[in-house]
Amino acid sequence: MLKFVQIERDMPEKRTAEARKEDFDEIYAEFAQAKAEEQASRCSQCGVPYCQSHCPLHNNIPDWLRLTATGRLEEAYATSQATNTFPEICGRICPQDRLCEGNCVIEQSGHGTVTIGAVEKYITDTAWENGWVKPFAPLHERSESVGIIGAGPGGLAAADMLRRAGVQVTIYDRYDRAGGLLTYGIPGFKLEKDVVMRRNKLLEDSGVTFVMNCNVGEDISFADLRAKHDAVIIATGVYKSRDLAMPGSGAAGIVKAIDFLTVSNKRSFGDTVAEFDSGELNAEGKKVVVIGGGDTAMDCVRTSIREGATSVKCLYRRDRANMPGSQREVQNAEEEGVVFEWLSAPKGFADADGKVTGVMVQKMRLGAPDATGRQAPEVIEGADYVEEADLVIKALGFEPEDLPTLWGQPELPVTRWGTVKAEFKSGATDLPGVYAVGDIVRGASLVVWAIKDGRDCAEAILERFNAKAAVAAE
Repeated sequence: MLKFVQIERDMPEKRTAEARKEDFDEIYAEFAQAKAEEQASRCSQCGVPYCQSHCPLHNNIPDWLRLTATGRLEEAYATSQATNTFPEICGRICPQDRLCEGNCVIEQSGHGTVTIGAVEKYITDTAWENGWVKPFAPLHERSESVGIIGAGPGGLAAADMLRRAGVQVTIYDRYDRAGGLLTYGIPGFKLEKDVVMRRNKLLEDSGVTFVMNCNVGEDISFADLRAKHDAVIIATGVYKSRDLAMPGSGAAGIVKAIDFLTVSNKRSFGDTVAEFDSGELNAEGKKVVVIGGGDTAMDCVRTSIREGATSVKCLYRRDRANMPGSQREVQNAEEEGVVFEWLSAPKGFADADGKVTGVMVQKMRLGAPDATGRQAPEVIEGADYVEEADLVIKALGFEPEDLPTLWGQPELPVTRWGTVKAEFKSGATDLPGVYAVGDIVRGASLVVWAIKDGRDCAEAILERFNAKAAVAAE
């Protein structure tokens, strides 16, 4: 260990931009064992591991780096899996530059951070390849059952923890495949779909029941779920897209990011999708403009490139330094040919015969800080122009659906933002036996936070079940 002075930071080899633009395969190669051990050996094993404290799951990062550096990969996987339900997914999609790697002690000393995410991915992929990841069987079965609404990362993490304890778990989801945004929101070049599917199968083989194509409020009522299960976890995520109410916003060719990405991901499974075949949600041969500056916008611009767009531009109202998306993703997008128009915001849309032909753009500058401390964008008068576009994708973030109305449950407590009101640690709501986790509580956030919420909620439910059992036994 402690080799960060002699050994420089090194990432797995990245495929050339020209090569990766042609497919949806992952852009990074896998570490070889010697390289993974070398990079893991750069960890300083510091007394206060800021990488661990800045990870929402508080993963034992220095421990599994040390185990990797000394060739003890199966133990490294066991250590990683102990605190993280899906380490191979977090290794691929977590914004390490903002979390663990961004707080690495040796990075602060100028030696370049440890490549934590790449090593985490390598450890778990190796575990799968060697058969160390197996369906699990609880030591004993319990009579209690939990119904989980939503098969995204929060719901799946809770299901994993509960099932390991012997609880009977059923997951209900509106889609035909489990995984939520992991399956239909994140493109394959960031997260290959077989990685998600094998986790789903592991849970199924371990006794979790999946009820797919099931809309709560239509196919089954929320009241029926509560009557059927000892506890219910709401893990629906947030899927309602923020919109733009401005001139021309109703023109054809202006689409939502979630619709665009879902269709693209369905195609990656080999599904036939009418909206893609018709060209409605297909970027091929089009001038594409994406509005937004988060990771979803980055997914949209890079997907458009791969679908064969003639040009792809991204409008963001602040500058690069204030962009909420991953800087690593911005760099990848630029390498692939995406053009970023910083300090640019839409004010309307131009159209011909009801079909969008361009975005009316107003140039901005950064003024005084707003309530959050970020500099607020201000319009530069007289600097407007029209950006030509055949397809405009709105990647403006997501809001919660109106669950009390959709489910006929006016007593379900929600905040003024529409998120479900739940206790910080346990996820418990004011409705007895009803819990909520992930984005439906936090608002749109990171996958790793949803995983933490799911695990914390499962722990709270188990404590409640155990306390109830103890009372009954007296």
